[in-house]
Amino acid sequence: MKIWIDADACPRAIREIVFRASVRLEVPVCLVANQDLSKSHSVLVTSVWVAAGFDTADEHIVQNVISGDLVITADIPLAARIVGRGGVALDPRGELYTEENVGERLSLRNLMQELRMEGVVRGGPAQLGLPDRQRFASALDRLLTRMLKGCR
Repeated sequence: MKIWIDADACPRAIREIVFRASVRLEVPVCLVANQDLSKSHSVLVTSVWVAAGFDTADEHIVQNVISGDLVITADIPLAARIVGRGGVALDPRGELYTEENVGERLSLRNLMQELRMEGVVRGGPAQLGLPDRQRFASALDRLLTRMLKGCR
């Protein structure tokens, strides 16, 4: 089992929560980004620096993730691809992407993107707050415990 982080837009607080879980449970983590993120506090954490470009990090993750791995991402199209291949994806606010919800979330994302382009809606999601970080930490702990027991 490995935890993959779509790290270009993943908040530092979320990465730190994952790093602590990685050390506690001895699960390797791989950060994938189009910038250098090689600084880490553990030998369990590696990073891959991909070329700049649209969805380059996503492609790397999709090509390298295997069954039993976990992907941390706020990128709904990436999550849809991971779930569509039978993988597990969790967003930085602690919501698990599933076959049941990822299609709806993708449709809503596309609608909001269209409304922003037309100027009907401005801005994006609210900034990540303490309740979001706590929800993520709890969801990650539950999910890793279940996955490590093989009850995915």
